[in-house]
Amino acid sequence: MELNEEKNEALETEETVEETVAEVEEAEVETETTEENNDDDLEDNEMEDYAEAVQKPEKGERKSRGRKKRTENKEDQPQSEWKEQVVQIRRVTKVVKGGKKLSFRAIVIVGNQKGQVGVGCAKAAEVIIAIQKAIADGRKNLINVPIFKTTIPHPITGRSGAGAVMLRPAAQGTGIIAGGAVRSVLELAGIENILSKSLGSKSPLNAANATLEALKSLTPFSEVAKKRGLTVKEILE
Repeated sequence: MELNEEKNEALETEETVEETVAEVEEAEVETETTEENNDDDLEDNEMEDYAEAVQKPEKGERKSRGRKKRTENKEDQPQSEWKEQVVQIRRVTKVVKGGKKLSFRAIVIVGNQKGQVGVGCAKAAEVIIAIQKAIADGRKNLINVPIFKTTIPHPITGRSGAGAVMLRPAAQGTGIIAGGAVRSVLELAGIENILSKSLGSKSPLNAANATLEALKSLTPFSEVAKKRGLTVKEILE
């Protein structure tokens, strides 16, 4: 009897051991399946993130694209035919009751290179504001220049204050023989071939105004032909 009891106990212990082993194996299989599922989920998430990254650009890329579009828009915008050239910027002082008031004076030439040109002069406490005011002043004082075959119709001399500028017509290919403010005025007026000589004062403002007076005093061939009762061809012959 004792032997039978010992055998039964041994069998029971073996069965419990087998059950525990089976439970452990089942648990391992479940953990493996859950790990595989997790790996699959991770792969799916990585693929989704990759797809989103490909479809949606980063912030830096968006900014760069926006900048490209802005630059293209700026290039597409029509440019103004008017051109400005700063001739001189000087610091000037005005004596007042409390002392000296400092400001900046700007001289700017404005023209479209098609026979219209003007000279502007303005003062302001800042350089940029002075230039803007001078440009506005130059556009208010535009003159029409009679151009004949890329040069002027006849010789002329203009005066402003203590300065004087002598202008002479030149042949094709001569270029603009001038310097300083005189050259700026002639270039923005649209004259390509001319001879000039600055006489008297060397001030850029006097030189620019003298050149402007000379160009203003030019008379085209059509007016001379009307006064004489002739045609332009007859005058040129």
